[in-house]
Amino acid sequence: MLRVENLRKSFGGFVAVQDANLEVGEGEVVAVIGPNGAGKTTLFNLITGQLVPDSGRVIFKGENIAGLPLHRICKKGISRSYQVVNIFNRMSVFENVQVAVLSRLKKTLNLFVPARKMAVEQTLEILDSVGLTDKADYISGSLSHGDQKVLEMAIALGTDPQLLILDEPTAGMSPEETAFALELIKKLNREMGLTILFCEHDMELVFTIAQRIMVMQQGKTIIEDNPEKVRRDPLVQAAYLGGADIC
Repeated sequence: MLRVENLRKSFGGFVAVQDANLEVGEGEVVAVIGPNGAGKTTLFNLITGQLVPDSGRVIFKGENIAGLPLHRICKKGISRSYQVVNIFNRMSVFENVQVAVLSRLKKTLNLFVPARKMAVEQTLEILDSVGLTDKADYISGSLSHGDQKVLEMAIALGTDPQLLILDEPTAGMSPEETAFALELIKKLNREMGLTILFCEHDMELVFTIAQRIMVMQQGKTIIEDNPEKVRRDPLVQAAYLGGADIC
């Protein structure tokens, strides 16, 4: 579904991503890991159109989308969540998701029908799928951090993606919230058929749900393989934990 080829991005004299390569097959759950500053978020920004690469290709379903605007990439079937929660704090949980659904349905410019009456069923289905139905009327800014992260996933689902990209989906969560997020990611993949690409610092979570793992160091891909081979790779051990086994 997705193939990244020799992607490079620099900011002045600083090279954030170089020679980055990645493959994500349809229906897979693939993780990107690496030390802080390895270039993971920059890579996701290049894939989703928030940044334009200096060189390289991003092939999504056979088409090179590198450099396309974010909204066009979203309409092609890629959606994402962010490392720092990105929601409408003063709107309700329902309204946050409804906005995404209305955007997909191209009804955001309808001046003659009250927005609250549109896409109600689709919005409620998404809230139910992520376990937020009972909080639909809550103001989003009043939610716990964990629920805000889940809401952001729900907003991403509102665009009906084929590939969902999650940037540190459990960052700042309690152990209970992390366990819920883990089960939710499994559900999105197994029951809803979503292809998922994510980065995460929780190695237990990574090695629990990822079918393949790509490891970055200083902007480069140093290995992409199944979890067991990644766990035992000497370069990964040296780059990540100074020679110790991961997990």
